[in-house]
Amino acid sequence: MNLGFYIILAAQFFSALADNALLFAAIALLQSMHAPNWHTPVLQEAFIFSYIVLAPFVGAFADSIPKGRVMFISNNIKILGCIAMLFGADPLIAYGLVGLGAATYSPAKYGILTEYLPPGELVLANSWMEGLTVLAIVLGAVVGGIFISAAITGPMLNWWDVPFIDTGINTLPQLAIVFITGIYIIAAWFNLYIPRVAIDHKVLSRNPVFLVKDFLHCFRLLWKDPLGQVSLAVTTLFWGTGATLRLLLLGWAAVALHFDISAAAQLTAWFAIGIAIGAVLAAKFVTLQHSVKVLPVGIAMGLMVLLMIPITNSTLAILLLIAIGAMGGYFVVPMNALLQHRGHLLMGSGSSIAVQNFNENLSIFAMLGLYAAMEKLHLNIYLIILVFGLLMSGIMTVLYRRHGHDQDSGQM
Repeated sequence: MNLGFYIILAAQFFSALADNALLFAAIALLQSMHAPNWHTPVLQEAFIFSYIVLAPFVGAFADSIPKGRVMFISNNIKILGCIAMLFGADPLIAYGLVGLGAATYSPAKYGILTEYLPPGELVLANSWMEGLTVLAIVLGAVVGGIFISAAITGPMLNWWDVPFIDTGINTLPQLAIVFITGIYIIAAWFNLYIPRVAIDHKVLSRNPVFLVKDFLHCFRLLWKDPLGQVSLAVTTLFWGTGATLRLLLLGWAAVALHFDISAAAQLTAWFAIGIAIGAVLAAKFVTLQHSVKVLPVGIAMGLMVLLMIPITNSTLAILLLIAIGAMGGYFVVPMNALLQHRGHLLMGSGSSIAVQNFNENLSIFAMLGLYAAMEKLHLNIYLIILVFGLLMSGIMTVLYRRHGHDQDSGQM
């Protein structure tokens, strides 16, 4: 791996770090404004909304100009969202603007890998990208918590204002957003030094109607391709269940481990660390040509989730979550690499990743909707865990039976 690849990684790390820290700052900002509790999930929905609505357009945008430039523009949109929060805009709208930047950023950050690197290095590159993204998720929660801590950053409010000038930074969430804006600026600076690569899938038209039709064509094309279908189905299932599992952990930790929400939230870090471990193992042991062979690990992961039911010890809980996360990282990283490779060959990396994001975010909405429905029915948390574990394992079993023998070196 050369210097250009590490510049891409640095840009992604700082952007993802700011994304995850900003979530906590935005929630704290809502609380400081005494917003209703239901605004918190709506805040996250506002962020994801752009991924779904703009899916037909962001892939074409990512494929139309050098992807380093796309990443630079996207980071600047995120900075505008932060500035909007600081100037008193509704946090839901401002955070939605940050989501717009994230939606345009996503096809470029992965698409550039397929354009910059040979196919044989994609699994390793994805392992680095996923590992650093997970690290950014973990550190983002820590950094976000520090930024909104009265004990740590609170004293800074006393000397923040310049004499005779009111900066308008009067609360901890506002101060946190200032710091996070600085992290976005660092990410944008790295974007300026990302190597330029040739545009190999030029957009035929910028007409919105054409782009929607082209997106639907890419959607069908990727789902009809055997290897594209299995990789897209696996990544879609993984992120949908992963987002739901994060919420399940909070309810399960309260019942099984008697944790408060603060302690329960820390458990998600162990799950993320496990994903990073799995990503490293995938880079070492899995090649692109044999990526479909990891599907049984996904089946085992669904069954492993069921072990949450009898556990009441915090140490065992941490070990279990690391194991579940490692299984997830081990099978989703090769699937991501395979999906990028097939999408790059079929339609252009940016368009294929836009299709991937569209499916994954629809999956998140569907899975969370199922979870909300079961909560509304007041089902026991252990029954909910049972349903999701068996659902994941069952779907992965179907996919393995259908596609387990599809892949060979001739199809690549």
